[in-house]
Amino acid sequence: MNMNRNRRNSLKTKNPCTFYSKTKRVLHGTVTALIFALFAAFATPSRADNAERTKALSKKVMCMCGGCNDTAGTCNHTGGAFSGPCDTAKAMQKEVADRVARGDSDDLILQSFVQEYGPTVLPEPPKKGFTWLVWVMPILAPLVALYLIWEVVRRWRRQTLAPAGGPPVSAELLDRARREVDEDRHE
Repeated sequence: MNMNRNRRNSLKTKNPCTFYSKTKRVLHGTVTALIFALFAAFATPSRADNAERTKALSKKVMCMCGGCNDTAGTCNHTGGAFSGPCDTAKAMQKEVADRVARGDSDDLILQSFVQEYGPTVLPEPPKKGFTWLVWVMPILAPLVALYLIWEVVRRWRRQTLAPAGGPPVSAELLDRARREVDEDRHE
């Protein structure tokens, strides 16, 4: 019984060896827990994460079989005896999966496909160089058109009706024309 009491109150005892050994064990456990937490945070992604990343990247690459206009991830030839992704799409998906497993970045994987097949392998053009117009024009063209319409309408409103050109008409001729119109109405 006396031994249990010493174990419980070992930090309160005046023996420095007992105090330091307890502190050392507590610190050792804390450091070990921190190391495991850091390892878990920076560990390589799991296979499920790699599969999701592979699926997402294969949807960013066009199937280059020439028989469809789908991405490698969505290629699905229907009809006949064959239904499903073509051999080209399967090969492209395998290449993406191999590169993901190797640890390549998304940009590096997409750039390797661009180098192999050209920029047509991307379903959407990159947002740089001349192709930035593809992204800007759907917004810019309607705005420019609205501005031009607004300017034309504003100028039309600003114009005043100018009198018709020609020689001046005397008051006598105007009175005579009015009388003839009135006579024609009464008949």
